[in-house]
Amino acid sequence: MTRPTRTGETSAIALAAAQPGPAHLGRAADAMGAAGTHDALQRLNAGISELRALSVAPILRRAVAALEAEDHETGGRLAIQALEQDERNGFAWYLLAISRERAGDFVSSITCYESALALLPNQADVANDLGRLAFRMGMKAEAEKLFRHFLAAKPNHPEGANNLACAIRDQDRAEEAIEILRPAIEANPTAAMPWNTLGTIVTEQGELEAAHTFFDEALRLQPHFPKAQYNRANVRLSLGEAEAALADCDVALAGAVAQDEQLMMRLSRATILMELGQIAEGWEDYEARLHPQFSDCTHFQALGRPWTPDAELAGRSLLIFGEQGLGDEVMFANLIPDVLEALGPKGRLFLAVETRLVPLFQRSFPQAVVGAHATYAVAGRSVRVAPFVTDEDPPEIWAPLGSLLRRFRPSLASFSHKTGYLRPDPQRVAHWRDVLDQAPAGLKVGLLWKSGLMTGARRRYFSAFEAWRDVLAVPGTTFVNLQYGDCAAELAHAQRDMGVRIWTPPGIDLKQDLDEIAALTCALDLVIGFPNATVNLAGACGASAWIASAPGAWPRLGSDHYPWYPQMRVFTAKTLGDWGPMLTQMAEALADADGPALRRTPQP
Repeated sequence: MTRPTRTGETSAIALAAAQPGPAHLGRAADAMGAAGTHDALQRLNAGISELRALSVAPILRRAVAALEAEDHETGGRLAIQALEQDERNGFAWYLLAISRERAGDFVSSITCYESALALLPNQADVANDLGRLAFRMGMKAEAEKLFRHFLAAKPNHPEGANNLACAIRDQDRAEEAIEILRPAIEANPTAAMPWNTLGTIVTEQGELEAAHTFFDEALRLQPHFPKAQYNRANVRLSLGEAEAALADCDVALAGAVAQDEQLMMRLSRATILMELGQIAEGWEDYEARLHPQFSDCTHFQALGRPWTPDAELAGRSLLIFGEQGLGDEVMFANLIPDVLEALGPKGRLFLAVETRLVPLFQRSFPQAVVGAHATYAVAGRSVRVAPFVTDEDPPEIWAPLGSLLRRFRPSLASFSHKTGYLRPDPQRVAHWRDVLDQAPAGLKVGLLWKSGLMTGARRRYFSAFEAWRDVLAVPGTTFVNLQYGDCAAELAHAQRDMGVRIWTPPGIDLKQDLDEIAALTCALDLVIGFPNATVNLAGACGASAWIASAPGAWPRLGSDHYPWYPQMRVFTAKTLGDWGPMLTQMAEALADADGPALRRTPQP
């Protein structure tokens, strides 16, 4: 069976889909329609009726019936049967695309959609479905082109305008996305979908009250609209209304039909439960992150059996994979001392971590075999392995690091009060203390103000640099730049407009040299900033640290502190985006700070 394309042609979308995607925790729910809905399948049946004289028509109608009955395996098998008789049947390719998407085989599904589009160029719905899947795979520019194709065929179509607005929004063109939605809302006053998308756009802009209003309107127009209910839950959590957020999320979860929607909502529910202090239940929902219905899910490949919470560990050999972002690898490592204790003197631990963390973890956990994990794109999926673990000495069991939280961190009481489970090189700590003596006089405070990824929704979790003005004005303080990435504009702004020189330590790459950064944070009097990888590193190494936290930040686990780092002081904004009062409070605390007291990290 061959695709109806030029010989040797490779799909650009399929190639791009093979690249690992971003983490999926906390994403908004985009109402973009779905392939294989009742209405879509009825339209397909109408098109198939034109093939009445062809032998494949009855097979295709049976495939449609199977998909309507949520039996994607039978639907796919019948579509293949039809293609074996007529490999250039566009309807068969379309049905196969729907069945493969429902099965979670996204790359094959994209290929099938492309084949259907080539054979059914006048079927705009195919372009819309291919665009929706490309969007799901992170291919926003390709999705935009396909949605424009659909909208050109069906002007003022509410779903077409809605989907195009989503693709444009995710390319950081919020105002353009809003202008696309305006005429669609005017032309379709009873359509709820555009109101939901308008809510997601203003949410990313930090306009939470407006977003709440737009989600309310979507739910007024369509009371049973799980995605709008879920999006309103996330806004309510950011507004500090955790109980209301959980109620919304539970209603959304009960009404969601598609499996990928249910899993996304379970992930959001996990963060809400943690904010409410229901930690054990939250970790159970957090396991949804590993489901293959997420196109950007990381799959783990190792010898041995997957770990389960009731597995006996004493005397066993266990491989743990670091996962999620760098900050999560560092934070979740809080449980490794407990794992080593559970394994006992006869057990063995293999730790697969991010390459830059290997020296620090080797020093911190000398009982373990530590190496770098490697991640590959395999058939459009991200697959993580531990190359340093040999077949001659394989582990008996393996687990992603975050999954172990269910057993080792089910409550606040299960967290240790000891500080500094990671151990920086003491000689490098001494070195950086000598270097800091050459910096301008004053309390040495390391400063971070943003994440390395500041696009789309992530921006609302960090203040503008200007908001730090009160902190930077505290006299008797020398601020030391710990911010990785491009921050030249902010450093120049501080010196030119605030009269503050933020001193950059010499001879260190603030993104790559993690072992050096760990030592530097411990040489400083204090590290302050929003939660990013370096702040987590400082906390894990026992450095004195203050963190600027958003409302509903799940790592606090419903407390007023970070249980992972007992020495860390937390300053929390009342609502997301209202950073001024919190940073003023931090500035006042810094003005009253005593250097020697900051450097002490007594056990709580």
